[in-house]
Parts: sequence; C-alpha cells; structure tokens
Amino acid sequence: MAFEQRLEEHRVELTGFCYRMLASAAEAEDAVQETFLRAWKNADRFDERRAGLRTWLHRIAANVCLDMARSVQRRAQAMDLGPAAAPGVSLGAPLGPGAFVQPVPDRLVLPGEGDPAELAAARETIRLAFVAALQALPPRQRAVLILREVLCWSADEVAGLLGTTAAAVNSALQRARATMSERRAPGGGVDEALLERYVEAFTSYDVDGLVSLLHEDATMSMPPFAWWLRGRDAIRAALVGAGGACAGDRLVRTAANGSPAFAQYRDGRAFGLIVHDARDGLLAGMTTFLDPSLFPMFGLPMTPETPSRI
Repeated sequence: MAFEQRLEEHRVELTGFCYRMLASAAEAEDAVQETFLRAWKNADRFDERRAGLRTWLHRIAANVCLDMARSVQRRAQAMDLGPAAAPGVSLGAPLGPGAFVQPVPDRLVLPGEGDPAELAAARETIRLAFVAALQALPPRQRAVLILREVLCWSADEVAGLLGTTAAAVNSALQRARATMSERRAPGGGVDEALLERYVEAFTSYDVDGLVSLLHEDATMSMPPFAWWLRGRDAIRAALVGAGGACAGDRLVRTAANGSPAFAQYRDGRAFGLIVHDARDGLLAGMTTFLDPSLFPMFGLPMTPETPSRI
C-alpha cells in the first residue's frame, strides 16, 4: 500500500485529536495537513520497528497542535465569557473569529462504524461543552487528557509521544481531571420525536411549544456574539420580543459535535448553524453559529432549494 494511502487511514482519528486540541474544524484540518506534509517529507526516516505509524503520526500532530495552541487565544463558549444577559439587551458587537469554539461535522472526526458504546463515548468527547472545557487546560495537559482518556493510550505511550516521563504524564492527567470535573456539563441523547417537535415549533414560531422542550436551566447563545441567555423564562421573553423573526425559516438536519444540528435558512439564504445539547430528555443548550461560511464544510448549500443531508 502506498505511503499516502496509509496516512489517509489515520485522517479521521488525527482530525478528532487536533479538533479537541484546537476547537476549530478548519484549524484541525490545517494541522492534519501539516502532519501529513511532515510525515511525507520524513518518510525515509520512519522506522516501524521503533514505533507504529499511528504513534508516529500522533507524535507529529501533537507537536503541530502544541505549536498552534501557543500562538492563538483560547476559544470558549459564550457562557465562559461573562454572565447571562437579560432578555431585550442588545447582542453587542461581534467578537473576533478566534473567540469561540467552532462546530465540526461528525464525519470529519468520528468513524463511520464501530462498536456502538465506543461511538457513543467518542461523541461525548466532541460535544461543544466538552471541547470548551478542554480549552481551559494548558496545551500539554490538554494533549495528555485527550491521549489518555479519549484515545486510551497508556501513560508510557503518552510519555514517549510527548518526550516526558510516565510520572509527569500521570501528574498532568490528575491536574487535568480536576479542572475538567469543575467545568464539564453532563450530556445525553436526543430522541427523534423531540427533534420533530422542535422543528415544528421553530418553523411555526410557536414560542410556548418551543419553550416546553427546554430544560429549566437551558442556555441559548449566538456566536460571534458574547450575548447568551439562561433559563426557560429568559429564552421565552427573548423569543417573544423578537416578534416572530424566525417564522418561515427553514431547517435542514445535519450533525455536528456528536449532536443533532440544523442548518437554518432565512429568506432563501444560509443564515446559521444550530447545534443542540440535551439532558434528561429535554434540550439543554441551543448554540446558533451565525456564520454561513460554515455551510460548505458541512456539505450544505447556501440556498435551501436542494439541501444536502449528512
């Protein structure tokens, strides 16, 4: 098998690693391309007797991501940037493109098939809240946590990959776990009936019907704005105050961050990408990325006449 083909076999796992490290699908793809470029340039130095190709590629990818993570600001969710807004308050000025955790199509970071339990666990580790929590860790702690707890590498393997000791890896993992336990929000699946009710309520602008699907402490945010809301009452007040702005919008199903997601079209044009989190059978988070430039990455058209489905 050609060396380039062998590299491609690792693309999805490497993209998932890089996405968790960098919280941006575009940057993750750039990091994987740089990893493959370095691997190709140094193919004559690769010795499979010393380390397998998977290990070698992850060593390169870790170094690429550590360099990139040091040179950019930490990405976050709106909830990490300040207190909840009051309904009716202006959205304010948009923040720069590097301020927020960006969504990723499932197909780029999750295997297409495999053990259902393993796939479910993998989905949990690309949810927006989990990826945002990872960004609170120093880059090397972040790499240790991903390699040890997401990819299930041993402490010795991670030590060899990062050029450190198993003791240092275990110490970093302990500190990372402590930070994550303070920030990590529980997640859960969303059943199809709930999503059907959501689409019906959203597109008909049935505010009461939509709010009935929300967890009592649900959040709503709209990157690139730092504005966000918490709680059914606040979200209801904001929706009522918007005066039916979403009435007639079209939703097209897709998948992002291991969660149900929808492309939102307004007046025949791409408007935003809505990513949901759920808990206890209700919607616990609604993040609307007001960035139509995300649509091509998800295989979505800019107009809804012949929408793609993923």
